[in-house]
Amino acid sequence: MTITVRPAQSRGHENHGWLDSRHTFSFANYHDSKHMGFGPLRVVNEDRVQPGAGFAAHGHRDMEILSYVIEGALAHKDSLGAGSVIRPGDVQVMTAGTGIRHSEFNASKVDPVHFLQIWLLPERQGLQPRYDQKTFPEAEKRGRLRLVASHDGRDGSLLVHQDADVFATLLNDAQSVVHALKAGRRAWVQIVRGSAEIDGVPVRAGDGAAIEGASALIIASREPGAEILVFDLP
Repeated sequence: MTITVRPAQSRGHENHGWLDSRHTFSFANYHDSKHMGFGPLRVVNEDRVQPGAGFAAHGHRDMEILSYVIEGALAHKDSLGAGSVIRPGDVQVMTAGTGIRHSEFNASKVDPVHFLQIWLLPERQGLQPRYDQKTFPEAEKRGRLRLVASHDGRDGSLLVHQDADVFATLLNDAQSVVHALKAGRRAWVQIVRGSAEIDGVPVRAGDGAAIEGASALIIASREPGAEILVFDLP
């Protein structure tokens, strides 16, 4: 098994005043040929948006886009007519497909919003655009891996057009979860907050880790309040 940690401090960084963004993989003005994605996982951006600010309407094509709010509230509107507010515990998925326009703004005039923007390459181009959102209660993630997005929408997860499973977990101090990987599969682990160990390798908030050649992962919290995403990928 190979575990390659992408340290939080080595990510790309852009600060526009209203937006402070950390890029795990190449994005916008940040380009690093060694970090172009991991399998179909193309973007993991950690964004902090100031009160009342946000991304004006803009377009996307041929991408599966997930938003995962850590703190605060994110207001979403799109050309399909969807409008919603995404809060901690919610996961949003948007199939850009043949083309979609959307805006994302901090829903608060007082508090910042902190969230992850995640892009997965779709299994094929030219898909019908769509939007979906679901709340996954804390109890469903506490001490276990809760499937939040998958290729087949099983177990109440959101559907993504890619052979990928996305899990979320919340761990107390010294709690652990185990995730089995089928032959030929690999995983990306993103530490949302807190600190943990992946098969004994220490990681902390903002770190990501690429795991290859493993049959199973053991992820253990090193402090209370660890929040972690696991991507099971081809």
